[in-house]
Amino acid sequence: EVPLQASGGGLVQPGGSLKLSCAASGFTFDDYAIAWFRQAPGKEREGVSCISNSDGSTYYVDSVKSRFAISSDSAKNTVYLQMSNLKPEDTAVYYCAATRILPFFSVALTMVQGASAMNYWGKGTLVTVSS
Repeated sequence: EVPLQASGGGLVQPGGSLKLSCAASGFTFDDYAIAWFRQAPGKEREGVSCISNSDGSTYYVDSVKSRFAISSDSAKNTVYLQMSNLKPEDTAVYYCAATRILPFFSVALTMVQGASAMNYWGKGTLVTVSS
């Protein structure tokens, strides 16, 4: 039914941590890269992170480097986004998305291309960072 399901959002104080999950179904997990996007009210959708399920390569937008960590569990067909030292500007609806890995695939190039590169989208989960 739904190829991707994001979960784990909630309310957290600045400096806190939260772990998001993206459960995949209906496609061959290892043939895809999974990305996280976020969209805050009044702002453009932004690519946050991506992981290749083929070689494990990762990408992070500069604003979350050293704070967020993406990981993948192929046995569970699930990708995680561990978010630490959260800031109010991280507040957004977070979406996971998937794109098929083709020859010469690059996570960085894929995220430069942005949302248009994605084949599947999950429902968003809201992350609110506030004191």
